[in-house]
Amino acid sequence: MRIDKYLWSTRYFKTRNIATNACKKGHIKINDNLAKPGREVFPMDNITVRKNQINYQFTVLDIPPSRVGAKLVDMYRKDTTPKEAFEHNELLQYSKEYYRKKGAGRPTKKDRREIEDYLEEPMEKPKEENED
Repeated sequence: MRIDKYLWSTRYFKTRNIATNACKKGHIKINDNLAKPGREVFPMDNITVRKNQINYQFTVLDIPPSRVGAKLVDMYRKDTTPKEAFEHNELLQYSKEYYRKKGAGRPTKKDRREIEDYLEEPMEKPKEENED
C-alpha cells in the first residue's frame, strides 16, 4: 500500500491529498529515509510523521484493506512516540498564551509599564559607609 494511502486509512490525515502534500514537503520518513507519496509500506516499517510540531513515531503492524474506524487503528500500527514530544508541545502552548494576540492594538498603559520594568537595568547597590 502507498504511504499516503496508509496514512489516510489509519487516520493520521483527514484526506489523501493532505497526506500526499505532507510527503512532498518531507514531513514523512520511513526507516529514517524521506518518503515520496508512492512509496510502498510493509509490515514492521518504522514511520515518522511530522504534524503540528510533533514527530509521531509508529511501527506498521499490518496493512488495512481500506480506511478504518478510529477504534480499529491500533490493530494496524503500534505507537512509539516518546512522551517528551507531547510535553514540548504543551510548553509551546503556554508560551504562546503569554503574548498578546496579533491585531490587539497598541500596548495598554499597564503593558507599557511592565515592558519598561522588564527592560530597565537593575538598581545599583547602595553605597556602604566607611568604618573609620
